[in-house]
Amino acid sequence: MNQSPVPATASGTPEASSATAETVGPEALGDPQQSSSAGNTGTPGPDGLASASTNPASPTPSAPLPGRGLERHRWIARPAEAFTATALRARLIGEVQSWRDYPASLRLWFWLIPTITAVLGGILRFFRLGEPHSLVFDETYYVKDAYSYLMSGYERSWPAQANDSFNAGNPNVLLNTPEYVVHPPVGKWMIAFGMWLFGGDNPFGWRFSAALTGTLTVFLVSLIALKLFRSHTLGVVAGLLLAIDGHHLVLSRTSLLDIFLAFWILAAFGALLLDRDDGRRRLAARLAAQAAASPGRMPTPSQLVAGPWLGMRWWRLVAGLCLGLAVGTKWSALFFVAAFGLMTVLWDMSARRVAGIRSWFSAGIIRDGLPAFVTIIPVAALTYVATWTGWFLSKDAYYRQWAATNPAPGWDWLPNSVRSLAHYHLEAFKFHQGLSADHPYESSPWTWLVMGRPTSFYYQSPKQGTAGCVVETCSSAILPVGNPVVWWGGTVALVILLFWWAGRRDWRAGAILAGVAAGYLPWFMYPERTMFIFYAVSFEPFLVLALAYVLGLVLGRSSDPPWRRRSGLYIVGLVLVLAVLATAFFYPVLTAEVISYQEWRMRMWMPSWI
Repeated sequence: MNQSPVPATASGTPEASSATAETVGPEALGDPQQSSSAGNTGTPGPDGLASASTNPASPTPSAPLPGRGLERHRWIARPAEAFTATALRARLIGEVQSWRDYPASLRLWFWLIPTITAVLGGILRFFRLGEPHSLVFDETYYVKDAYSYLMSGYERSWPAQANDSFNAGNPNVLLNTPEYVVHPPVGKWMIAFGMWLFGGDNPFGWRFSAALTGTLTVFLVSLIALKLFRSHTLGVVAGLLLAIDGHHLVLSRTSLLDIFLAFWILAAFGALLLDRDDGRRRLAARLAAQAAASPGRMPTPSQLVAGPWLGMRWWRLVAGLCLGLAVGTKWSALFFVAAFGLMTVLWDMSARRVAGIRSWFSAGIIRDGLPAFVTIIPVAALTYVATWTGWFLSKDAYYRQWAATNPAPGWDWLPNSVRSLAHYHLEAFKFHQGLSADHPYESSPWTWLVMGRPTSFYYQSPKQGTAGCVVETCSSAILPVGNPVVWWGGTVALVILLFWWAGRRDWRAGAILAGVAAGYLPWFMYPERTMFIFYAVSFEPFLVLALAYVLGLVLGRSSDPPWRRRSGLYIVGLVLVLAVLATAFFYPVLTAEVISYQEWRMRMWMPSWI
């Protein structure tokens, strides 16, 4: 298979644009025209596009066109051919349109690769998951809230020494008064699921859901890489890099909310990728049906003004559900809702333009954008409200009875429960806006990509004679420091993607950048707010995809000479080996292993890591 994310010509240079698309349009913001892989190998390219001259399902190609650079480009077609279902699908999606279109020998690997990388990620996440046998960092909030959910369906208060009781395996010391919290329920319900399965009296139980969710995220990122790049090699690369990254590993072994946020965001992105292909298949089928019913075997001018309506887009419903669960985990997911909504509408605009729709911009807004809004936003909103069911069913949750004692003339038509929940959200919003207390491990977003200030989750100094300590002073630490190869390499990859997006108009580069931007850039709007580097786990899967994209460029194209392909493969192999060695080196400080103090200091590469 072609392992590079850039289509190639027989000469080995990046492929020229197809004449079915203009040189301006929404692809400049994230979705370029589909171009066909040139050459006569018939090998699927990264967009799944095979050479038109070798694909038996394609219309019979015309004779090669004279003129410089045109020999291998079928960029002009007769009208009767241009609006067949096969030709439209080839322009809009590519010849390989799903995993079923791969050769039989490769179909199995489409599922085996994500599974194998997820198994590796699961081993790293579940091994010694019960260590340390105590609440670490913000587990003191979220784990106890999750246990409260199991008992009451809402957050209740705890006595002063509740952590000691929890660590001792006696969590049932809840008070009868409600607790004020500022994060929505989804992540805590997911933590509660693990406690329901394995008990709330042990660390494995309260961390199980985080480890499982982190493992599923590895599976998803590998599957998405296969979908984006149409390369089994890059599917392995993306899954492996996320599986071994220290930052994601620690967040997957600790019951904080951010790993659940990252999972639902990535799931929504995957659903929108499937919707992209589904919408283009529908557009191709409906335009082809209109063409077949016309005397000239092409749609009438009036039909090409705006194009057909595409009907119900079910994958958008799935995306709306996932986004609602993401917002129900942390409100920062709202930025992803906005970014992904814009992204999917731009994809649809480009699809109509490539298909030959004249008023593609306005049609994309009216026939695609408005239905997308109506499909995604209400579903996300209803999903979010549904996550507060435990609060609604309670009688004494925090602010549950606020409306009963605070009449509001003009708003009496709203149920008291709705008014109370609205007040709850207003107070939580004020809390987040005013959160500016100093913290020893707070970090500015400027430092996140270079891992300037990782947050220390846990640190102990066992003395000689304690379990695992054979020297005078030892250390046991949990520091969510990212793999330097992944994070520093990913930072460089983002710069390269910016150029590829702006210069090559590659929609995949734009989609990956949208995911990073939605999770990263909004934090710069709140310079006074207390922030931590582990917030970056929400966009880390997109950072890994960016690195995989650039490693695909290093691998080269299927049409490159063998020495070029071998060189690229050696370089990518070296990167993976370095990443694995880096994780092995940092592993003790990621999982609270007991090591000597000197070994711990050896792993503190920057003074700011201490």
